[in-house]
Amino acid sequence: MNRRFWRVGLAILSAVLVLATTGYYLWPRIPPEGGIINSVGVGSALGGDANAGYQRAYQPRLFVFPADHGPHPAFRNEWWYVTGNLTDATGREFGYQLTLFRIALAPTAPVADSAWRTNQVYMGHFALTDAADDRHRAFERFNRGAMGLAGAQAAPLRVWLEDWELASTGSEPFPLRVRAHQDDIAIDLLLDTAKPLVLQGEQGLSQKSAEPGNASYYYSLTRLPTRGTISLNGQMFTVSGASWLDREWSTSALGPEQSGWDWFALQLDDGRDVMFYRLRRKDGGVDPFSKGMLVEADGSARVLRWNEVDLQPLGAWTSPRTGDRYPAGWRLRVPTEKLDLTVTPKIADQEMRLTVRYWEGAVAVHGHASDRELQGQGYLEMTRFEPPVAVP
Repeated sequence: MNRRFWRVGLAILSAVLVLATTGYYLWPRIPPEGGIINSVGVGSALGGDANAGYQRAYQPRLFVFPADHGPHPAFRNEWWYVTGNLTDATGREFGYQLTLFRIALAPTAPVADSAWRTNQVYMGHFALTDAADDRHRAFERFNRGAMGLAGAQAAPLRVWLEDWELASTGSEPFPLRVRAHQDDIAIDLLLDTAKPLVLQGEQGLSQKSAEPGNASYYYSLTRLPTRGTISLNGQMFTVSGASWLDREWSTSALGPEQSGWDWFALQLDDGRDVMFYRLRRKDGGVDPFSKGMLVEADGSARVLRWNEVDLQPLGAWTSPRTGDRYPAGWRLRVPTEKLDLTVTPKIADQEMRLTVRYWEGAVAVHGHASDRELQGQGYLEMTRFEPPVAVP
């Protein structure tokens, strides 16, 4: 879920497994202007016992590239999750998200008696935040992994859902071109590498609960210099900035005691990057399987354990469309690093009112490392708080 952490991915993908069997995956799901798609909550979307026959993540594995940039169809769920903060020459700020999900409907491929028949479904989420206009728009698509409508391949790297795609521009995975177009919004961006790839969790195994196999294989590229264009309402903006790519595959679900998560991907102006996901328990506590990663400016990284990071909500924001209530900001502290950050949404309403409803959007970061002032930016994802969030 992801894109993100396994982030919204697990909730969305589990919901799609249900929706896809009823045929929803055959057409785009785009909320009408001012309207809301009937949504599924995290608690109801996750769970069940649909894991038989799929591979699961039980132990660390050897990652092999470029093959692992491509699909892993033996696992039930997979996603390529890109977010970024961009500005034009005047300083106008944009945030974007493009996430492409692969979902297996069955652990084995069907009899190939039709070019349309497949056990693979793809879903996409595309969103753009325009801070100057105080506006966030989000779109969703589904289609089957057949007839060239959607798919994924490793060499050359390409993941696509109709004309939404992440694709290598040459024989190497990067630079990576990211393109999406919906209504009067389009992005055409080129992402390059600036830091080594980071294996999240324990050598790329990200355990989510005590149940064996309730884990994902997870890696990130935390700082990708980005340039390109954004088209919006007939205007074209030449932009630059930084993106973040998360990759996960799993056959997994929330544990029975877990209710959701909050995921942070922050790029600081001292060159460090911070990822942390807090798993929320139904009793209101923090699950000890929460974790993250601190990536230094030189690319070296270390795991952040659940008890090394202190997260406190700052105020509350209530969606005028859905009535869902989320923290209006966060204070994130890593005492061992003398790191004290305030994370503030660039605009309040970045709620993704799609099949699974959640909040994900661009954030600004301000704070200190020891006595040195820090600034930064990033992306924040919050699943719906069930029950509603309690804040000071």
